[in-house]
Amino acid sequence: VQLQAFGGGLVQAGGSLRLSCAASGRTFSSYVMGWFRQAPGKEREFVTAISWSGGSTFYADSVKGRFTISRDNAENTLYLQMNSLKPEDTAVYYCAGGPDRNGRVTYDYWGQGTLVTVSS
Repeated sequence: VQLQAFGGGLVQAGGSLRLSCAASGRTFSSYVMGWFRQAPGKEREFVTAISWSGGSTFYADSVKGRFTISRDNAENTLYLQMNSLKPEDTAVYYCAGGPDRNGRVTYDYWGQGTLVTVSS
């Protein structure tokens, strides 16, 4: 599976952005998909994930209530709707995917990242 994230950009605090992640390969629909981010000088952190069916979603506390993850398996696309953006959301955002093996997800596939910059 190859992943390509896009949709990043510069936005003012309080604004919104929608990231997309296009996937190639027929296994996309069977994988857990997630978004991670890495801010300058910081380690990469988990943001959100969604089950293969879209029926279950998980969010980091820092984005809960502001970000929404979704997927369209027919279009092999993952989305991240980001609202009420804060300067601390500034980071390179990566999409990732992988199989769920008995409750453990291994993110085997990663996109190249898209930069989100939130100005105050």
